Amino acid sequence: MQFIAFILLYPLLRFISILPFRLLYLISDGIYLIVYYLIGYRKKTVRHNLSIALPHLSDGERLAIEKKSYRHLCDMFLEMIKTMSISKKEIEKRFTFTNLDVYLNYEKKQKSIALLCAHYASYEWVISMNHYTQFEGFAIYKKINNKYFDKLVRDIRSRFKATLITTRETIPTIEKNERNKHLGLYGFASDQSPQASKAYHWGPFMGIETPIHTGAEMLAKRFDMNVLFLRVKKVKRGYYEATFEEMFENPKEVPNYQISDDFLRRVEKQIYEAPEYYLWTHKRWKHRKK
Repeated sequence: MQFIAFILLYPLLRFISILPFRLLYLISDGIYLIVYYLIGYRKKTVRHNLSIALPHLSDGERLAIEKKSYRHLCDMFLEMIKTMSISKKEIEKRFTFTNLDVYLNYEKKQKSIALLCAHYASYEWVISMNHYTQFEGFAIYKKINNKYFDKLVRDIRSRFKATLITTRETIPTIEKNERNKHLGLYGFASDQSPQASKAYHWGPFMGIETPIHTGAEMLAKRFDMNVLFLRVKKVKRGYYEATFEEMFENPKEVPNYQISDDFLRRVEKQIYEAPEYYLWTHKRWKHRKK
């Protein structure tokens, strides 16, 4: 069944990927009407998240953010498909870096780098930075159940020199690279909810006491990686701007959980500036203290 689903959907995905952006966004507009008005995909979750994370806004203001977030979600879905065929020149035009020199200076320090980012704006196109880096880029992701689509995602990322590793593969991969003195750039999107039973640390996120992912901090400390944050801004439809922010050069000297807390403060700042570009469909606050 997995293979049948793949061979049925793959031609459609490939066809969509070669469409010009103008037509791609017309399709996105149509998908938005279906997803938001007809299906109501996770609308209850989105409204709950917005109500508890942005209680200072009126119902009307939150509704406007809700609709914009669904439009952005549909755009990002189509942009992800577009990655199958997008050219290096095109993606570099649409996803730019304001201060790449900050990152390149960290490569000169000859230590592996933990790059922290959020599910905000376009986290899919961050892979384009591998065109500029010397270190091998590793993106930690959740494995897709359908093995054929999982391979497709890996193949797409490899077009941009990105190596995908599952959460289970992360520690063995870093250990192997350290033994071989192979410096790496490891991308962590750590703003989603961990299992409460496996949470080592609780803290405020958008004013709500909730379990916090500490895996990136733990690995940065264990393997003495420099820590950077990547702030992504949506400039306009189909165009994004990314800025590197220095966090910690000597993570072993930083008090426990300070890296994770600092990361979330930066994510909060992004969200407050333009909340419509955050991924509100995930149950980020499903575990929280009353």
